[in-house]
Amino acid sequence: MREILFELYYDGPYVRVSAIDPDTNTEVSLVGDARLTEASLKAAAKRKLEYVMRRDGKLR
Repeated sequence: MREILFELYYDGPYVRVSAIDPDTNTEVSLVGDARLTEASLKAAAKRKLEYVMRRDGKLR
């Protein structure tokens, strides 16, 4: 399994989640509802990161 680094920045009712693949330096971010669980926010960011990496040919 690949390592994924996460960063969560809470700002009022919103949270900005960044997911980074350190091997390819691919980074994605999204904005979510701060009432959601950290696990669900990280899962959404992971799905987006995997989508972007597949789209760009960095993940098969």
